Amino acid sequence: MIKIAVIGLGKMGLSHLAIANGLDGIEVAAIVDSSALVGAALSKVTRIRHVSDAREAMKLEGLDAVIVATPTASHEALVREALERGLHVFCEKPLTLDAAVSRELTGLAEQRGLVTQVGYHNRFVACFGELKRLVESGAIGRISHVLGEAYGPVVTRPAKATWRGKAELGGGALMDYAAHPINLLNWYLGECTSCDSATLGRIFSKAVEDEVYAALQFGDVSGQLSVNWSDASHRKMTTQISIWGDKGKLYADRQELRAYFWDASAAPEGYGEGWNVRYTTDLTQPVEFYIRGEEYSAQLETFRDRVAGKSKEAVNSFADAAATDATIHMIRAAAQGSPTRAPVQPVAANSDRGFLSRVLGRA
Repeated sequence: MIKIAVIGLGKMGLSHLAIANGLDGIEVAAIVDSSALVGAALSKVTRIRHVSDAREAMKLEGLDAVIVATPTASHEALVREALERGLHVFCEKPLTLDAAVSRELTGLAEQRGLVTQVGYHNRFVACFGELKRLVESGAIGRISHVLGEAYGPVVTRPAKATWRGKAELGGGALMDYAAHPINLLNWYLGECTSCDSATLGRIFSKAVEDEVYAALQFGDVSGQLSVNWSDASHRKMTTQISIWGDKGKLYADRQELRAYFWDASAAPEGYGEGWNVRYTTDLTQPVEFYIRGEEYSAQLETFRDRVAGKSKEAVNSFADAAATDATIHMIRAAAQGSPTRAPVQPVAANSDRGFLSRVLGRA
């Protein structure tokens, strides 16, 4: 039985708490929030101990891991404290506000042999996983261009800013929204090598950007990023990826994967010439405890299994998140008029080949 403390009882913290509390092999030893009212009410319902101070919670006897679901600005201190105490860490995305700090925390966790994971749930969406499998199989040949998109009606009018509307706390469409398609592009192509131009525009927000557009490079592959969280034409957040190769084209979102192959000889097993469609209902594997979406449960199942030693494969590790934080840094620098390139020795994103086989039911 793995003992976990859930730190932060906002939207994502409550989601993680509900899932962790429903999974076999996990005991939620403490819930942590600075609000005594929220903590007391939830503790009364769940009968889980409430602790108002995260550092005190980390001292609990027998604690194995923490789930950090607080605003991004607080991640560095909380994650560092947990790692120094020898605790495994699941942290909400993005990992930190500074790519260099994310790399440092990656190194600290690796030195101590601790399991790390960051909450980029789209890597557990089956359609995005199938796209990854097709890319790695060489099904569309040499990749020349990629497009990552995310749109949704998050900020549709001027309003009093929460932490998501304050840049110093990690708010804004770049950190909070664009991180999702960026992370997927890193998954498929590795770390971004340069950002040649970028635009961060405001529509309704006063202090942060509502839209993000960037021209990226992933080695020899050109990329575009198009993100707008003030797009009321979408009912809810949607993330989508398009990839062009010299043998075909791939497109995926939460609901479906579409693959086009120029000729039958280029199509992998199960696919044919022209357009092919695979739906999430056919690709998604069952999870142990369902709430919100399979991907949210699958990511915590993976974290649990790694902490328990049932799996050694890193999925969405701190190293992966650091690559995404580095891309975010490049985009912001380019938007300020300083096109940037990756350091000489970038942190490589994990391929997660074995993990993909399990998600897609092919192991």
